[in-house]
Amino acid sequence: MSGGFVGTGALVRLGLRRDRIMLPAWIAGVVVLAVGSAAAAADLYPTVESRVSAATAANNTTALLALYGRVYDPTSLGGISMVKTGGIGAVLIALLSIIIVVRHTRAEEESGRLELVGATVVGRYAALTAALVIAVATNVVLALLTAVSIAGAGLPTAGSYAFGAAWGGVGIAFAAIAAVTAQLSSTARSATSLGSIVLGVVYVLRAVGDTAGPDGPSWMSWLSPIGWGQQFRPYAGDRWWVLLITFAFAVVVIGGAYALVERRDIGAGLIADRLGPATAPAGLRSPFALAWRLQRGSLFGWLAAFAGLGLVLGNIAGNVGGFVDSPSAREMVAKLGGQQGLTDAFISAEMGIMGFVAAIYGIQAALRLRGEEAGQRAEPLLVASVSRTRWVMSHLVVALGGSALLLVAAGLAAGLSHGAQSGDMGQFGPVFVTAVLQLPAVWVLTGIVVLAFGAAPRLVVAGWVALVVFLMLGQLGPLLELDQWAMDLSPFTHIPRFPAGDVDPVPLVWLVLIAVALVAAGLAAFRRRDITT
Repeated sequence: MSGGFVGTGALVRLGLRRDRIMLPAWIAGVVVLAVGSAAAAADLYPTVESRVSAATAANNTTALLALYGRVYDPTSLGGISMVKTGGIGAVLIALLSIIIVVRHTRAEEESGRLELVGATVVGRYAALTAALVIAVATNVVLALLTAVSIAGAGLPTAGSYAFGAAWGGVGIAFAAIAAVTAQLSSTARSATSLGSIVLGVVYVLRAVGDTAGPDGPSWMSWLSPIGWGQQFRPYAGDRWWVLLITFAFAVVVIGGAYALVERRDIGAGLIADRLGPATAPAGLRSPFALAWRLQRGSLFGWLAAFAGLGLVLGNIAGNVGGFVDSPSAREMVAKLGGQQGLTDAFISAEMGIMGFVAAIYGIQAALRLRGEEAGQRAEPLLVASVSRTRWVMSHLVVALGGSALLLVAAGLAAGLSHGAQSGDMGQFGPVFVTAVLQLPAVWVLTGIVVLAFGAAPRLVVAGWVALVVFLMLGQLGPLLELDQWAMDLSPFTHIPRFPAGDVDPVPLVWLVLIAVALVAAGLAAFRRRDITT
């Protein structure tokens, strides 16, 4: 069996070279998210009384418990300041691990590159082992950088290292899960979707366990790798022994993945593909119909997630006054969203975050252009009667229209939830408009991907880099008191802070024009260049 690992080192070096932009960008974004929360903690909760008040409100609000988890030590500065970041960051790290493992295993098989490499002196287990090495190393680096950074921002050192280890443990657990999904499916998209479904299921298990009463199924939190991360209880006892559960789970699941490698052929998945009809229906005989068929499953999953988050955020908005009880905390949240009310400020800030998440979908959907081209599936279409412009626009409509649908779904759900919770359905309109106002900034990021695809297809990761830069400017810019010109580099800076303030349409028009210009430049560049792999 040892011969099956031959060539692992070479594949690790190749994988790190391919990910030399993506991995630093993801790591930087997650670490900045943690540092931003830690740096703001002292201003938000300057006294023990303010921390206890906020933690009590959070622990007594079912929606907050389901979304972020429990604050185990109400007096801890780190516990209350990192509760929201801990839940969001764990999901981002889990997604990163899924992407890494699938990218270097199933995606390589699907493209045919792994078969070529496997014909040389490369063992059967080398690709999977290399992917796991990269994923584990990435999570270790991310854990250490997070711990050092948030400790440097003023949080207790011991709790900071426990927090970093909790995040790293979640990532390693999902790297193991992705190793299995990569064996089950025959396509990278399906393998990623299966991993994402597992992520959604375990997040729900954690939420059910955390919100269960004394006589409820609180044990369900222990069925979730996300729950294990929170059971580290950083800043509230630092239970390092939970790491043993994560490692045991990863060892068992990875062992199962290696066993599955033995039971399938290269390029095939254990879940057999179904044969399609011999002829395509009339509704599948256009570029847009094909793009929709390829991306509809992902879009439906994102829509469900946005609608669910919208319901939760709308419900929380009415209780935000109890969550941030100190005057300094109210001032900080008000600065994030305006000056006319804490609830309006909260809605504005949270919908801004939803805008960033919608941009992730827009980038991902636009990147499908590069995936189709690199997989040599675009060329057969372009040599027929399909023009390059029609082909690009087919996927672009899904990316731009899909991101619009996500924000509309979030706005509808949050508006209805907030109106019902507050007893005033007049609140629906402002909440819905706040969500939709994020759209021009999201479209700018999609335009950046199209420009990179058309002009330099190997640099399409520029979309992810831009997202991380804009996230850093939004999270750290106010705290570091950056010059306004630097803050203005982010399109999200120009989104009106409605409903806490008035809507100025001029910046929105400019953002739309910039997005149109980026798309037009990308289309023009794509029409002039050769098709590449």
